[in-house]
Amino acid sequence: MSTPHGGTAQAREPLKKMNENALLLRHTTPIHEQQKENHMRQVISKDGTAIAYDQLGQGPAVILISGASTSPVANAALAELLASHFTVYNYDRRGRGDSSDTLPFAVEREFEDLEAVIAEAGGSAYVWGSSSGGVLAFKAVAHGLPITKLALWEPPFNVDEDGPRRHREYETRLQELLAEGRRGDAAELFMTLVGIPPKFIAQDRSAPWWSATEQLAPTLAYDAAVMGNSMVPAEQAASVTIPTIVIDGGAADPFFHAAALALVTAMPDAQLSSLPGQPRNVDPQALAPVLVEFFKG
Repeated sequence: MSTPHGGTAQAREPLKKMNENALLLRHTTPIHEQQKENHMRQVISKDGTAIAYDQLGQGPAVILISGASTSPVANAALAELLASHFTVYNYDRRGRGDSSDTLPFAVEREFEDLEAVIAEAGGSAYVWGSSSGGVLAFKAVAHGLPITKLALWEPPFNVDEDGPRRHREYETRLQELLAEGRRGDAAELFMTLVGIPPKFIAQDRSAPWWSATEQLAPTLAYDAAVMGNSMVPAEQAASVTIPTIVIDGGAADPFFHAAALALVTAMPDAQLSSLPGQPRNVDPQALAPVLVEFFKG
């Protein structure tokens, strides 16, 4: 059965595991709690929003950006692995974790948040982004931010002509649910979109960490906005001339593989690197060596 984004629900079942782990509150994760205690800092974005971030390691600056319905806890293990090579900045996007939020939202505010973190990192940085967080990073480069190398994990672009219609329907329904205060239903809508089977969603809604998922629900609208019409923006892609690596789990999931190929094809200096067999919630042990080689190359 096809999901709204294309691909199959079976191919996306690993997302259930991602939701069981990466959607937990940051304060319940020992690794991240240690990072918070030792490294938690804060920078003020242009509109006054406080952006919290962890900083660890030494070396060239690398900034990590999480995707939809996740906080930096999802990147904590990767940050630890990269810290022996780089100074790693793992930040809470606005409306998540220890960062504040300022309405009304616009994608440009996320660019300003990232720009503020880059300034804290010394004025330029390498950036890695996961899923829609990768799309945010990619569009930030097109916006003119001082990013010198870009690494993306499975940016979720649609490649079929019906993609924009599906994305508009999702975004409209998401806004309706959030306006009605139905955060749990909004989170369920997103989980359905990415292909998590209904039986798992039902289990998740009674899990002890579900309240953390509901807390993140308003930011789903931010990621939907970051995605634009959900297709690869050809003009922006052509303008991103910095070295870029787009990483995916190989052809086993045709949706993400096609999206990666479409983006790489549209960019002047991009390469595709596949990690066959890696699920959507990629193993940091498999990902880190690829990032180290790329950023150091």
